[in-house]
Amino acid sequence: MNQPVRTRPESSRQSLNEAYDTALLDLDGVVYAGGEAIDHAVESLVTARDGGMRLAYVTNNALRTPEAVAEHLTRLGMPATPDDVITSAQAVARLISEQLPKGARVLVIGGEGLRVALRERGLTPVDSADDDPAAVAQGYGGPDMPWARLMEAGYAVARGVPWFASNLDLTIPSGRGIAPGNGAAVEVVRIVAGTSPQAAGKPLPPMHRETILRTGARRPLVVGDRLDTDIEGAYAGGVDSLLVLTGVTTPAQLLAAEPGHRPSYVDRDLRGLLTPQPEVAHDGESGGFRCGDWAARVENGELVLAGGGEEPLDGLRALCAAAWSEAGDGVSGADAGKALARLGL
Repeated sequence: MNQPVRTRPESSRQSLNEAYDTALLDLDGVVYAGGEAIDHAVESLVTARDGGMRLAYVTNNALRTPEAVAEHLTRLGMPATPDDVITSAQAVARLISEQLPKGARVLVIGGEGLRVALRERGLTPVDSADDDPAAVAQGYGGPDMPWARLMEAGYAVARGVPWFASNLDLTIPSGRGIAPGNGAAVEVVRIVAGTSPQAAGKPLPPMHRETILRTGARRPLVVGDRLDTDIEGAYAGGVDSLLVLTGVTTPAQLLAAEPGHRPSYVDRDLRGLLTPQPEVAHDGESGGFRCGDWAARVENGELVLAGGGEEPLDGLRALCAAAWSEAGDGVSGADAGKALARLGL
């Protein structure tokens, strides 16, 4: 889907929970980190839900079942049901079921979430490449997944068995830092088999389709912390997005975002769902952009920030407009070090 190149963050006179009917929320880095709720997440989501916004939790993690995810969210103070959770395991199971007959055997390289999703689609999980599988389904299997499982995948795929992956995230956030994700395990099998899988997770279309089918959202807002999955997926699906700075994306990475990675809105955390979003306007006097009490422009290859105020995020929004406009449909190379230091972000 061809989208216009975004050169500045959007504004909204309404709070986002009023402007959109459904929030499609990533989990790790947005709602929780290391299993614990991120600051302001619980109260923000409860308020948004009580105001009429549907909350859907959309995750590329194929390890846990929707029931397990819903139980975790409820324990954190955000009551949820399994129907509120959409996983990449469900998306890849639908993708496989559309290409194989009911009852077909699928070699599972992953956890219980993937097995449950395959059974729900009428497919039969098996554990060995010697079980005559009609497909291989690979998803994140947790930190204790044995190397032997990757060997089984390699044997089957090298024999020509169709290969599917729940997602291709190379890394995942954890309570101790950034850890290898399913995409890293996929690379191991790719080296052995010399081919690539069909993938379903964010930012690819099968995941967006699964989400819309399950939620019935008419005006969804994707909420995420990653440019290359959450925001790119929203861009590919032609829907708006909110980037929160509670996960892996840094302000510097945001300023250097390519067109498909530029969010509609930027905010510090999930409190951004409950507020209007300020206008980022062209500043005719400086030739740059202004948001609130801040103004930003590119000068001699450097992002320059002027003014000041109590809200540093307005300064970041102005910097986004200056950097993205300068880059057009490319990636900004303007030095943002001094400007970001002023904001303390």
